[in-house]
Amino acid sequence: MRVFLGMSGGVDSAVSAHLLKEQGHEVVGVYMKNWSKNLPGMKCPWAEDLADAKRVAVKLGIDFRVFDFEQEYKQKVVDYMLAEYQKGNTPNPDIMCNQEIKFKLFAETAFEQGAEAIATGHYAQTDGQNLLKARDENKDQTYFLYRISSEIIPKTIFPVGDMLKPDVKALAEKLGYSVARKAESMGVCFVGEANMRDFLAEFIETKPGEIRELETDAVLGTHDGAIFYTLGQRHGLNLKAGLPYYVVKKDMAQNIVYVSRDLNSLKLWTDKIQLKDIIVRGDDDGQNLQARIRHRAPLVDASLNRETGELHFAEAQKSLTPGQSVVLYRGNICLGGGIIA
Repeated sequence: MRVFLGMSGGVDSAVSAHLLKEQGHEVVGVYMKNWSKNLPGMKCPWAEDLADAKRVAVKLGIDFRVFDFEQEYKQKVVDYMLAEYQKGNTPNPDIMCNQEIKFKLFAETAFEQGAEAIATGHYAQTDGQNLLKARDENKDQTYFLYRISSEIIPKTIFPVGDMLKPDVKALAEKLGYSVARKAESMGVCFVGEANMRDFLAEFIETKPGEIRELETDAVLGTHDGAIFYTLGQRHGLNLKAGLPYYVVKKDMAQNIVYVSRDLNSLKLWTDKIQLKDIIVRGDDDGQNLQARIRHRAPLVDASLNRETGELHFAEAQKSLTPGQSVVLYRGNICLGGGIIA
């Protein structure tokens, strides 16, 4: 089978390339050039990543191509993220990247160029129809993949999805790949290791505002811009009070951040949430589900009213932030999810 593999320059896609070739596929490695802009104090690692991906392709003797998606990426992912922050939301650009770029634009381009399937180094699995959790629960990335379409899942391969991360790194070491010891990128998909606050400050004009206590309306301090804060946030408030405060509300129109010392504040906890832009694959009735409210958060029992978009949790959840995603599961199957309204 002719498989186009997204190669990021990391160890997971390098091992994926080896496994696909070992299985007898005709592998075409593709580096997606999504973002190359350097910002003050923030060097974009794209050139190094491209070089690493190309070295693996040469070592394996596979075809290698570069797909330039910078323009589409700016429109579909970066502009979306900036617009959401300006509304006071906290979006997840990695999820939008997977939906719009890696499993849509990349897939479409690959199939136009003769691919029979696409592959990536994500930790996930499929049974040919459903998106399934990875074997390595600690590395499972289905939270970030929940919005990919039902049509693309049968045409997608996740070669390392049934492997444990230490085994992937060990295999890369054994094969002599220089990326075996490469530090894993922990940043946002296009920012790399850059600080999100610094990134946003380059694109969005912000102004200082007040930090007020929710219960008393007393001014406790100032902030650099309400967009930089997310509900439930405790660190980075720079308040002199002895006890910890938590962000419980943002008034974007007035540029005010409200905080509280009450960890049991009703502003922090809820047993139901309104979802928008919901994707649920198949005809699932929305009952007896498990929900994940953030990456690596424990699963919680929940039920979804598919007509209204209201999701009910069996237990109250803390710090549900508008713009973030809630992902739904039944057993090992990732059914989809939605964005917190």
